[in-house]
Amino acid sequence: MSAHALLHYIGHASLRITTPEGAVLYVDPFAGRKEDYEKAADLILVTHDHFDHNQVQLVRRKPETRVITYADALTHGVYHTFAFDFCKVEAVQAGNNRNHDIRKCVGFVLTFSDGKTLYISGDTSKTEEMQELAKRHISVALFCCDGVYNMDPAEAQACAELVKAGGSVPYHTCDANLALYDEKNAGKFAPEGAFYLHPGEEMEID
Repeated sequence: MSAHALLHYIGHASLRITTPEGAVLYVDPFAGRKEDYEKAADLILVTHDHFDHNQVQLVRRKPETRVITYADALTHGVYHTFAFDFCKVEAVQAGNNRNHDIRKCVGFVLTFSDGKTLYISGDTSKTEEMQELAKRHISVALFCCDGVYNMDPAEAQACAELVKAGGSVPYHTCDANLALYDEKNAGKFAPEGAFYLHPGEEMEID
C-alpha cells in the first residue's frame, strides 16, 4: 500500500484514484484504454451527464461498488457529503453559462485517510465556492481548461490562483470529439505549483 493516494490520469476528464488503503475510485469514465479500467472499482463518481463523463459501463465493479452521480450529489440545491472507510466525498459547485447547468453539475473534494485532499473541478467556470476552497489547503486540484465548453487556460489559472492548492493540474484540455489531451493548451495553464499529467501518467497526492 502507498503512504498516499495515487492519481492516475486516464485522459480527458477521466481519472483513477487508488487510496492509501488500496480502494479504487474512478471519476468521469470515458477516455483511455481497456487496461485503464481493469482494476475493479470501489466507487465511481460522475460529475454530470454529458457523454464524455459518464461511461460507467467501462468500469469493472465489485458487488459492493457504489456509484455517485451528480443527481445523487446535488438535490434541491443541497450539495451532499458521503463518508466511506477509505475517503470522504464532498460535492461542490460546478457549471457555467455555456453548456453546463449549475443545477445539474458538480465538482468533488476528496479527503483521504492521511488528511490529503483532491479537488476535481468538473466542467465549470469560476464559482463562488472557490474562494472558500482556498481556506481548505487543498493538496492537489484539477482544473478543466478546454476553452470551448468550459473556461480557457487563462481563467483556469485565475481559478487555480484563487484556490491555492499545493499542486494544480490542467485536465479536460480540449473538445473530446477532437482529442483527449491538448499539450499546447495545457501549457498555457501556468499558476504557481502547476503540474502536468499526460494520459497514462500518475502522481501521489501529497
